[in-house]
Amino acid sequence: MKQICIYEDEKVSNFNPLVYLRPVYELRCGIFTLREKIEKRINGIKPLLHTRKFLEDFVKEENPGYSVNNFESDKILFLNGRVIFPDEFYAGIENISEEQIFLINGSIAAAYLSVKNFGEIVKSNHALDFGELLPKLPSVEIEGKIFEYPWELVYANGEEIVADFSRFFSQNDSTDIADFNGVYSVGDNKIFVGKNCNIMPTVVLDTSHGPIIIDDEAEIMPQSTISGPAYIGKKSKIKIGAKIYHHTTIGEVCKVGGEVENSIIHSYSNKQHDGFLGHSYLGQWVNLGAGTNNSDLKNNYGEITVKVNRRPVKTGLQFVGLIMGDHSKSAIGTQFNTGTVVGISSNIFGEGFPPRYIPSFSWGGAEFLKVYKLQKSLEVAGLVMQRRNHELTPALQKLFQDIFNLTANERTSFR
Repeated sequence: MKQICIYEDEKVSNFNPLVYLRPVYELRCGIFTLREKIEKRINGIKPLLHTRKFLEDFVKEENPGYSVNNFESDKILFLNGRVIFPDEFYAGIENISEEQIFLINGSIAAAYLSVKNFGEIVKSNHALDFGELLPKLPSVEIEGKIFEYPWELVYANGEEIVADFSRFFSQNDSTDIADFNGVYSVGDNKIFVGKNCNIMPTVVLDTSHGPIIIDDEAEIMPQSTISGPAYIGKKSKIKIGAKIYHHTTIGEVCKVGGEVENSIIHSYSNKQHDGFLGHSYLGQWVNLGAGTNNSDLKNNYGEITVKVNRRPVKTGLQFVGLIMGDHSKSAIGTQFNTGTVVGISSNIFGEGFPPRYIPSFSWGGAEFLKVYKLQKSLEVAGLVMQRRNHELTPALQKLFQDIFNLTANERTSFR
């Protein structure tokens, strides 16, 4: 197997605030992260990891044994971390012998390069840019998904749950739901239940439109309904009476109740109480207070515009919900407008709809926003992580500091 590098390109900032504390390839879509999808297809070969300079120490800490931002091989196959590659691409990897660039819809998805060209792609701050090589090397269009914005991950989620289930689970992995007393199944019974799961009586699992995967040690409490395609992560808990609709992914160690539709909840995040979450993406360590709701449809049924790094972007979509960065929280009764973006480590509360773009390290809501002090943010993050046996390491503390400084200009108008 060739030496492979999973990299971030210049479009990574389009995924803020979800990528302030992780590389873009650590985002979830379907059952797995984008990186996990790649690693499962390259026969256990450990890839090189490329990331932005300010993330380097944290990525190294999170990935012991991996080489990060180190290009020492004679030839490397670079794989764009915001791409889902098709089966045909992986099947042909070993046949790639000449330097070339692979495109999806005209955007660079991968490149096979020799060491003499590495210098041309590595820019300041560890950024990689293959654009200058495009006119010099042969290129070929391939199939696949290349994501430009976070809401595209949400829209692809259901299809990817189905694809991941088909690709990585065999027919023998299906679970006979009759083994669980009082649990009702509807549809074709494409259900996988992992080890030591607790599915209580009166739960309904509906696979009429896609599979349901309930991973190891998950708990599904009574009177809950899950409609596939859906994924419930390891050690997560679905609360009493929850309604988990199709195209939803819930990562590991989450607590989720109320109504969730076509959304991705990354991991270690809680939406325990009643309230609606739809067409949304929540990062890690997020907590939505009781009665928190988001709108995902405008009253005029029109196209939704979302601010990306404070710049309005037309989505071309009728449904877009909430995008919330890691370690952010909402108080009870919080109401988020259509297409709202909340940065990392923010605390949102108060009456009315808060702004549709809330910078990282914000404190407040519709009536006012002020700076959420860095030291207080770190204290709370440390307490929250400690409850789940995780540590706010020096590398992560420095990353908080770097993001606080990086986003400071977004908070200059605060009172």
